Amino acid sequence: MLKKRKRSEAEIPTASMADIAFLLLIFFLVTTTIDVDTGILMQLPPPLDEEQKPPPIKERNMLAVLVNAQGDILVENELTRLPQVRQEVIKHVTNDGTDPRYAEDAEHAIVSLKTDRQTAYDSYIDVLDEIWMGYRLIWDGEARKLGFADYETYANTLGENDEDVIKERIKAKISLAEPDAG
Repeated sequence: MLKKRKRSEAEIPTASMADIAFLLLIFFLVTTTIDVDTGILMQLPPPLDEEQKPPPIKERNMLAVLVNAQGDILVENELTRLPQVRQEVIKHVTNDGTDPRYAEDAEHAIVSLKTDRQTAYDSYIDVLDEIWMGYRLIWDGEARKLGFADYETYANTLGENDEDVIKERIKAKISLAEPDAG
């Protein structure tokens, strides 16, 4: 008579599973790119000496833009919608002394952006973008006067040592004012 053999149950070897999981983890850590927030790239002016007083600025040459905690935008204390900020910047910088509410000329024009401490970061960035777009449209117009399609086309023709006459004539003077304490 034949003896019945006891059958062993099939097993899946799991001893190397931890090694495989660890290798996969290392693979994904090495190959994954992680986006790093770089912040806002702006060149700040050097700090003034303690004895040095800030230069005097005529009220007329300063365009005051305020963003409150609710995200409302006030330009010269008047409630303004976001797309209008760009147009106000263009009017202010290109005024050339014709309208007494705006700057005397582009050389003296300053745009001051001030926020509340509770202003949402997105609102701040949106308004700052509109201010920069106002300057960009001004520079585009100046490039067209020189025979270029836009400012970018003009800038691409400049060599390493060439002077950017457009940005030299119309500098982007944006003052980022400190929020009020409180």
